Amino acid sequence: MGKIVWIASYPKSGNTWMRAFLWNYFRDSGAPGKLHDLSAFAVNESNPERYRQFTGDRSPTELSLEELAVIRPRVQESMAHSTGNVVFAKSHNYLGTFGDYPLYNFQVTGGAIYVVRNPLDVAVSMADHLGTTLDEAIAFMENEQTAGAMNDTGVAEFLSSWSVHVRSWTAQQHPNILVVRYEDMLSRPRKAFLSVLKLLNEPRDPKRLNRAMKLSSFQQLRKQEAQQGFAERSEHSRRFFRSGRRDQWRTALSEQQIDRIIAAHRDQMERLGYLPRSR
Repeated sequence: MGKIVWIASYPKSGNTWMRAFLWNYFRDSGAPGKLHDLSAFAVNESNPERYRQFTGDRSPTELSLEELAVIRPRVQESMAHSTGNVVFAKSHNYLGTFGDYPLYNFQVTGGAIYVVRNPLDVAVSMADHLGTTLDEAIAFMENEQTAGAMNDTGVAEFLSSWSVHVRSWTAQQHPNILVVRYEDMLSRPRKAFLSVLKLLNEPRDPKRLNRAMKLSSFQQLRKQEAQQGFAERSEHSRRFFRSGRRDQWRTALSEQQIDRIIAAHRDQMERLGYLPRSR
């Protein structure tokens, strides 16, 4: 039986970029992998088809949140049993429980890469992704009861608020959980991605690393989306790879919106170095 390595994050925080880097690193090819094949490398834990074997005659999307939580550990065990190797899996669940049931089965987990991003920028990207106003996206990020929608492309994921999500993954150091800041992936990509390879016990290969970073650059991913489309793009958004820059909030958010985000998430922002100096 293999072990799952989670690629986890709050939505719109760099999860896809991390998956694309790892995919291109392990492909070790001179050409980028195609976006529509990305899910074959890092499986989507919320894919309804993974739940169908445990739901009898019912569609997985008909399950209550309680029923979903009960079978989730079994789904993850099945994922691990599918191979004798490492299984990379995408998730937006927070690191916790729903009722009495864990959202992550650590008996079949080998480790996790958690990508975190400044919530001021997350709010800007979230509004575009959800097709809402900035104020509605900010409220979404404050809600500790937030769960993803249940639909044909995914069963519900349990997010909670941005602060609860981030705290659950980062507050306690764990030798097999690596926290990577999105901003460091932008400004110090070599150091950030080397830390990922170290977690995975991969040998340091500068040539292979450079090629993987180039093939998974934001510009390359955006170019592929323009040419091929991308299944993970929201129906509300013109494109999935929208900007990729940091500090978009400086021109996108009002002072009142900035203050509201900081009021809701100050402790975690300060701990992770996201609190603006003026605040």
